[in-house]
Amino acid sequence: MAHPKILAFVLAGGKGERLFPLTAFRSKPSVPFGGRYRIVDFVLSNLVNSHIYSIYLLVQYKSQSLIEHVRTHWGLSSVIKDHFVTVVPPQMRMGPEWFQGTADAVFQNISLIQQHNPKMVIIFGADHIYRMDIRQMIDFHLEKDAFVTVAARPVPIEDASSFGVIMSDNEKRIIGFQEKPKKPIPMPDNPDRAYVSMGNYIFTKDVLLEALAKAQRKKQHDFGAHVIPDLVETGKVFAYDFATNIIPGTMPYEEKGYWRDVGNISAFFSAHLDMLGESPLFELNNNEWPIHPSGYEGPATKIIRGDIRNSLIAEGCYISKAKVKNSVLRTGVIVEDDVTIEDSLIMDDVIIKKGCKLKKVIIDKMNIIEEGTEIGFEPEKDRFRCHIDSSGIAIVPKSGKIIKRNR
Repeated sequence: MAHPKILAFVLAGGKGERLFPLTAFRSKPSVPFGGRYRIVDFVLSNLVNSHIYSIYLLVQYKSQSLIEHVRTHWGLSSVIKDHFVTVVPPQMRMGPEWFQGTADAVFQNISLIQQHNPKMVIIFGADHIYRMDIRQMIDFHLEKDAFVTVAARPVPIEDASSFGVIMSDNEKRIIGFQEKPKKPIPMPDNPDRAYVSMGNYIFTKDVLLEALAKAQRKKQHDFGAHVIPDLVETGKVFAYDFATNIIPGTMPYEEKGYWRDVGNISAFFSAHLDMLGESPLFELNNNEWPIHPSGYEGPATKIIRGDIRNSLIAEGCYISKAKVKNSVLRTGVIVEDDVTIEDSLIMDDVIIKKGCKLKKVIIDKMNIIEEGTEIGFEPEKDRFRCHIDSSGIAIVPKSGKIIKRNR
């Protein structure tokens, strides 16, 4: 069906404290992911692939890296005025405070809604790895004549206690919420699963403006905790089942409804492994629904000699007589002779010198790993030169730091 005018807000201000030290110098949405992307690229790609081109990106903490990324790689059109991805920092219209919550972030930019005067406003987070045809969610919103539609993901009932659970009727009308309940209410048509909120919303514009004004008067600042629950009694708040979303080009071996919150190091690391193998759970190579990458202008990857197994190697890498297994190497990584890299993520422009051995390690951008260094084999030694996550993964922060060898 034909869609009315739409304006999108992407909430990209998260601190990402559980991703430390990857977020020591950048916000969570700007953390590099996969061979050539950043986390924010997934939601932006979903919007653009869904023919939604009017996008405001609301940033907050440590935003410079994200601002530069969007400026460099996400210019849509200078000819069509409604085709843009524009970064918006906190305007502090109500005082010196930064965004107090998701609803407050949009309220501080209410003038943008009034200026564009869309029929609907899409409000999505920027912290997740997934594909979604948002047009299908819009169709559902229009069919239901909804005030608000919440993207809902079915999860096994035993896992639902870790999330905000959506209670709905047989028409997918939301009748209530449970916040991390001990006994989650199952989906009406499946007792083994419960709906959990993905933090992605579609609002009818007039409803949103009225709800934001009301929330501001009550000093309530969050969509999930305040604004949407207050609208449930209207009977016009619905849950869109993400499991019904169909993405063209999806392969039979992929996990249906793949969605990952990469909010901690373990989840971030595991999501990278999901992309590896002949039959990955999440296939990055989908020409019908591409994840739009960072632009790259430089040489191709050169491999002099190596044993490369089940790994992603981005452009501009140089590998000389090395072993790489179950790993991701981003752009511009240099791997010298007799290096072994296993179960590791190596970010842009890292130099790994001769004889190094790395296992279950994340090396952030622009580090130099000195000759003969071993990381990931003796945790007690690693603690003196790396950050060791509670999952046991060693992380070398982005600092230009030179890691000394073990001797």
